[in-house]
Parts: sequence; structure tokens; C-alpha cells
Amino acid sequence: MRIGVDLGGTKIEAIALAPDGRELARRRVATPQHEGYEAIVAAVAGLARGLEEELGATGTVGVGTPGAVSSATGLLKNSNTVCLNARPIVDDLSRALDREVRVANDADCFALSEAVDGAGAGAPTVFGVIAGTGVGGGLVVEGRLVRGPNAVAGEWGHSPLPWPRDDERPGPPCYCGRHGCVETWLAGPSLEADHARVTGEPVPPPELAARAAAGDAAAAATLDRHADRFARGLATVIHVVDPYVVALGGGVSNLPGLPERVAARLPRYVFGSRLFEGGASGGEVRTRVVRAVHGDSGGVRGAAWLWPADPAR
Repeated sequence: MRIGVDLGGTKIEAIALAPDGRELARRRVATPQHEGYEAIVAAVAGLARGLEEELGATGTVGVGTPGAVSSATGLLKNSNTVCLNARPIVDDLSRALDREVRVANDADCFALSEAVDGAGAGAPTVFGVIAGTGVGGGLVVEGRLVRGPNAVAGEWGHSPLPWPRDDERPGPPCYCGRHGCVETWLAGPSLEADHARVTGEPVPPPELAARAAAGDAAAAATLDRHADRFARGLATVIHVVDPYVVALGGGVSNLPGLPERVAARLPRYVFGSRLFEGGASGGEVRTRVVRAVHGDSGGVRGAAWLWPADPAR
């Protein structure tokens, strides 16, 4: 049995999976942010032990967190649940549960979930994208997460938007201290802000989609700009990694037709695919852009899959 825990800012969710990926049980509690770090560690451990008591079995435990564990210090960094930062969360969870616990970034867990038994099942390489209040990602190769020395593999949201147009320079400010990051164009709040810059009216993404479907030209134009920027951002990922599948998750991924709009624009930007002068073309882009299968459960399922079928991996 595998247990996965998704440690979020407002809730902590835990799931137990059978070896074949079937869900056996699920629990959730509110994140005790105001009680502090020790209370959060206790809540994670309590959920895992509660599932084990319910099912009468002991399992491996994987945890998805905001931020990432530094390979240099073993401490968590870059978490928006700030009380987790600079804490030895892997050691403390392992001690609380009296066994080894594996911890990974929540976007990495999402990517792993989609690679194991989701939209990218069976594909040699899968790039998982979370686009919601922010933009993150994770890369899975042959069923294993890619973990670099800086713990930022897949963080395409903090790369600059490629091939910016004159009206896109220098780009909106990003909390990371730079301007024009992919996140500042593609996240849900960024999409709303882009529409407001052009029309003077802030409109949330779901309403933008509804207006566009009803024939609102301004809303449709905003969604078109968003899809084009999405394709530009993914083109640079394809140039470096060339994944077989890009799985889209997060609230923005629920925009009707987004995977299709992005895929249709990729040949404009991916090397060797665009139509050159004289009619020569390198052909279609063969990377599949698809919506995630597991939706909001991707993170918690991926945390469980941090322990593969072969425990030695």
C-alpha cells in the first residue's frame, strides 16, 4: 500500500493506493497554519496513521509540499506556507512516522501522477504543467522524476516569456524580483490582469471563457493572446526536453479548448515545425498537449507514487 499526502496552504489531503493505483481510502483536514510547523508535521503524520488504522495495513509515505527541499541543506525552501521554510521537514516527518518519508514539490507530484497512470501513462517523457494562481511544472523521464542540484527542474514559470512583442516588454513584475516571467502572463490572475490592461475591465478566467463562447470579441482576443503565450513558453520546454506529452493541470487548464488552442499554435514556434518561405515545412509538432486525467487529485496521487513499484529505485 502507498500513502500520499498533499500538504497545501489551506488543507492537507491524504490518500491510500493499492499497488495497481486503485484508491482505497482518503482523508483531509484543514492545515493548522496558525498553530505552526510542529502542528503541521503532526497533522501529516496523523493522517497517514489514520489511513493505516482504517485499512489495517502499513504503507510507504510520500508527501507533496509547496516549495522544495534543498539538496545542499536538507531544509525546505520557496514555500508559500512560510512556517515550513528552513525546516528539516523530511527528517521530522520520518521521525514522526518512524520510517523513511519521501518529499517532493507539489508540481513534481502532479507530473509524476500523470506520467504513471494519467494522461502521460506509457510515454517515455512527460512534462506536467500546473497553471493556477501561479505556474509550475515537473519533468518525468521513464517513470522517474528529474531532480536537479538546485531543486528547480520543471520551474518554467520563472523563465522569461519567449519572443516578447513590443507591447509585452518588459512585462509585468513577478514576485521573484524580475519582470515578464511566464507566470506573469499565464497564471489565472495574470490572465485576468491582461484583459484589464486591454479593456479596462478585470474579468476572471471562467467568465472570460463564458463571454468568449457567447461571442464577446474582446474576451476571445484575450484567450487567444493567452494561448499564443502558452505556446511560446512551451516551445522553449520542447526545445530543451522534447517531451512526448505535456499534461495541463490547475484551474487555468479547465478553460474550454485550451489544450487544443495551445497545440495548434506550437508549430509557429517549435524549431523545425514552422512554415518557411517557399512552403517548406518541418512538419507537425508531435508532442501531445492534453488536459490532466486526475485533476485536483494529481498532487496527492503523485505523492503516493514517489515510492515506485521497485522500492530500490
